[in-house]
Amino acid sequence: MAKDKETNKQTQSSVLPEHGPIDPETGKEILVSIKNIDITFGKGDNAVKAVKNASFNIYKGETFSLVGESGSGKTTIGRAIIRVNPLAAGEIDYKGVKISGKISKALDREVIRNIQMIFQDPASSLNERATVDYIISEGLYNFHLFKDEADRVNKVETIINEVGLLPEHLTRYPHEFSGELRQRIGLARAMVMEPEFVVADEPISALDVSIRAQVLNLLKKFQRERGTTYLFIAHDLSIVRFISDRIAVIYKGNIVEIAEAEELFNFPLHPYTKSLISAIPIPDPKLEKNKVLFTYDPSVHDYSVEQPEMVDIGHNHFIYGSKSEIENYRKQRESGVSVKSVTIVTPEEKAELDKKNVNVVKSHEEILNRPLHDTGNKWFGVLGFIIPIIALIISHIYRKKNYIRNFKAWRKGSIVGFIVRGVVIVLFLLALLVSVL
Repeated sequence: MAKDKETNKQTQSSVLPEHGPIDPETGKEILVSIKNIDITFGKGDNAVKAVKNASFNIYKGETFSLVGESGSGKTTIGRAIIRVNPLAAGEIDYKGVKISGKISKALDREVIRNIQMIFQDPASSLNERATVDYIISEGLYNFHLFKDEADRVNKVETIINEVGLLPEHLTRYPHEFSGELRQRIGLARAMVMEPEFVVADEPISALDVSIRAQVLNLLKKFQRERGTTYLFIAHDLSIVRFISDRIAVIYKGNIVEIAEAEELFNFPLHPYTKSLISAIPIPDPKLEKNKVLFTYDPSVHDYSVEQPEMVDIGHNHFIYGSKSEIENYRKQRESGVSVKSVTIVTPEEKAELDKKNVNVVKSHEEILNRPLHDTGNKWFGVLGFIIPIIALIISHIYRKKNYIRNFKAWRKGSIVGFIVRGVVIVLFLLALLVSVL
């Protein structure tokens, strides 16, 4: 009981402790803890659950990568950590202190000081009316992180030199730079604060291939010298493999697999993880041409009877699945045989497979080919209310042409129109009956 009170007191603290709690399983310090979080956008029928019951720990000094396709919820989680996206459920702890939801101003300042983010879009994240000097110095000003003006100038010039910018860039504005240089400005703005934890959202996506290694080496340099911890958000697994200590794979808001980098690449157990790894390009063009992609089909999972959960199957390898799936994953891992995600076939076999895939692609195109003007305009509903019988005919035509939103708008308006007219007729008949009696 006393221990629970002490834990509760720590999570409600207004200041951050020097160290976070220790994970009893690994003996490592937990810097960030994501606990069963849900993140929802919109309300009512328009609500979209972007992240579902996500949980993981990030240890101090490591690079924890979050990978998945666009729209899977990677950036949403990153923005939740820096308190931009509110949680619908669950909590986020930093050094054992709850930082999600309503917190004190003192704690909020400490969170901002210790957690920085490198945004995916450098163009929209930079103040177009401020010079580069002010953009990089803004955090220093807000938290008084310099002794005097000479110290501030020295810190700014040091950081821009480290990210590959020149002193003359300081007097310019963001619109004068390319996307690559803007990304460097964003990196300098975050790192000049000397944060303990950095959310790096696609930090090299806007950079030339020749520059990416330089920036990644710079991030590693900060990690070695300052002990910086990273949440590295990306979709390029070929890069993630070589910079990450651990990797989490996310699919449509669900964390489906978490493991150390080499463990994940040698033993990718979840079908979605296999599909991501199979999509990594092979440098040899001949092999790449004859590579067979592993395609993930969500219908292979049957969760109607057994509910899925995240389970540690050993080797610090967590995977999401039903009880029967977990048993199969555990058997695969314990066999010790590396899982093959990439298959190379002969040109003849590849041509045969491509022919078989044509019909599948065509069937999917019919479903995905939604017309451009299928907006479901509210005026369709109004017209449907006014002319319900004609609206039903129009909605049927829209349905056949795959204008689903327009079909629903017309049909909804016509149904409401019929109901209102029915009520009016019933009330009129009742009034007529009363007057006769």
